[in-house]
Amino acid sequence: MALKKELRGRDKAAVLLVVLGPEVASQVYKHLDEATIELLTLEIANLRQISPEVKHAVLKEAQEMLMAKEFMSQGGVDYARALLEGALGSDRAQEILRRITASLQVRPFDFMRHTDATQVLGFIQGEHPQTVALILSYLTPEQAAAIMGGLPSNMQWDVTRRIATMDRITPEVLREVERVLERKLSSVLGQDFTVAGGVDAVVDIINRVDRGTERNIMETLEEKDPDLAEEIKRRLFVFEDIIGLDDRSLQRVLREVDVKDLSLALKGATEELRQKFFKNMSKRAAEMLNEDMQFMGPVRVRDVEESQQKVVNVVRALEDAGEIVIARGGEEELVV
Repeated sequence: MALKKELRGRDKAAVLLVVLGPEVASQVYKHLDEATIELLTLEIANLRQISPEVKHAVLKEAQEMLMAKEFMSQGGVDYARALLEGALGSDRAQEILRRITASLQVRPFDFMRHTDATQVLGFIQGEHPQTVALILSYLTPEQAAAIMGGLPSNMQWDVTRRIATMDRITPEVLREVERVLERKLSSVLGQDFTVAGGVDAVVDIINRVDRGTERNIMETLEEKDPDLAEEIKRRLFVFEDIIGLDDRSLQRVLREVDVKDLSLALKGATEELRQKFFKNMSKRAAEMLNEDMQFMGPVRVRDVEESQQKVVNVVRALEDAGEIVIARGGEEELVV
C-alpha cells in the first residue's frame, strides 16, 4: 500500500506497530479486541515500504499523544495545555488536546476513586439514600463495600435496594449530583443514558462487606422486598466459589450433600474444582464418585445447574448456622 501524506488513524497505528517491532506489537495486541486486531493485521499486511519521513512523523505524533495523556493524568486538561504549549507551541498543543478530549470519557464520581473510603463516608453522610446509592454504584466494589459497612444499619438495606433497582440515569442528573457534591463539573460526554447499579452491582458489594453488614442488609430486604432478596441470595455465592473454601469447611459440606447431587454438580465443574472435592474425600469415596460421573453419560445443563445450586444452598445454610466460614473481602483473616 502506498502511504498517503494524510494517514488515517488505522494507517498510523499499523506503521507504529511495524516500527516498534513484533515483540512490542504482540504485547499491544493482548490489550485489543479481535475486531481491532483483525483490522490492524490487514493494514500491516498491506504495507509495502515505510519512508523515513512517515516513520518519523508517526513516532513523533505517538510521543506527543503519550506526553499529553501523561500531563493530563498529573494535573488535568489545563495543566496539560500549559505544558504542551510550552513544549510544542499553542497550535500543536490545541490540536493534540482536541484529539484526546474528543474521545475522553470521565467516569462519574471518578475523583472519589482516589479518596479514602472513610473520607467518602463522612462526605456523603446526611445525603439522601438515592444519592448514596448512585455514588456507590459507580465506585469500585471494594470501596463501595467499605462505605456500605460504615453506613447506619437502617440505611444499608435501603441503599442496597436502590442500587439493585436502579436502571438508567440521565447525564443531566449525574452532572447535577457531581456539581453539588464535588463543587466542580465532571463532564458526562454523549447523550446516551448511562447504565448504573443493578443486582450485579449489589452482589459485588455484598460479597465484600463483613458478615454482620451482609446479614443486616439481607434480613431487612427479606422483610421489605423478598423477591429482590432471593435474587441477590442466588448470586451471592455460586458453585465455582467453593474453590475458596478451606478444607475443613468443605469436609463439613460433604457430610451434608447428597452424593447424587454432588456427582451431577461436578459434571459441569472445572478440573481444579473437582480435584478440590476429591482431595477432601477418602480415596475410595473419590474413586466411586468419579466412576458415577463417568457412567452418568451426557446430562442436561439445567440439571447440572440445579444440582450445583443444591450444593450452594448447603454451603449457605452451614454458614448461617456458624459451622463454616466463607471468606469475604471485608473480614479479617482467621487464626486457627
